[in-house]
Amino acid sequence: MSDEQRVRFCAPTLANIKTANLFSSDADSWKQLKEQVCRANRRLLPKGIRILLFRGGSGRARIYMYRPSRLAEDLNHELAAQILDMKGYPAASPEKRLAELGRRLKASGRFPHEIGLFLGYLPVDVEGFIQHHARCYKAAGYWKVYSDETAAQKQFLAYSRCTECYCRRQFFLNSHPPGVRYRQNELAARQEFLLSSYICAAR
Repeated sequence: MSDEQRVRFCAPTLANIKTANLFSSDADSWKQLKEQVCRANRRLLPKGIRILLFRGGSGRARIYMYRPSRLAEDLNHELAAQILDMKGYPAASPEKRLAELGRRLKASGRFPHEIGLFLGYLPVDVEGFIQHHARCYKAAGYWKVYSDETAAQKQFLAYSRCTECYCRRQFFLNSHPPGVRYRQNELAARQEFLLSSYICAAR
């Protein structure tokens, strides 16, 4: 699990405009992957971000980056709680519900329909996805939309622009020799300004 993967797949979570992101990765060595996650968490936890490692089907790893404070708020939403209760998740802390999600990912190797609640999707859209069996949606992007299509498209645009901005910054850092990196603070400030502009434009 590299910095490049975290940026490419989790930029909206890093930028604090999304609750969580999830991506899959081959796991040749679970011990090595766990060590990488531990090192990453030492850097990310002070920033309010955490990474969990789930087992998926065929030995693949599911890497889940999230913001605990945002997740607690999301799962406390009345409709989100109702959906999770209906699906048999323990009515307890977000950590225990995450543990149950991990158990289901390992057992089936597939993504349960309610996983969107752990990724910052709107509960009404998750409910629509379950009720309509992933059909009859108004729009599709980061998730399938059953409620406000216009608002969702703006959110999708913000996520895409955020990812583009972060990937561009990561590419710059990787493609310049250490002697040139004296400009990285200047670059970071400029990229943060651009990201803020992109997000505001998408609202």
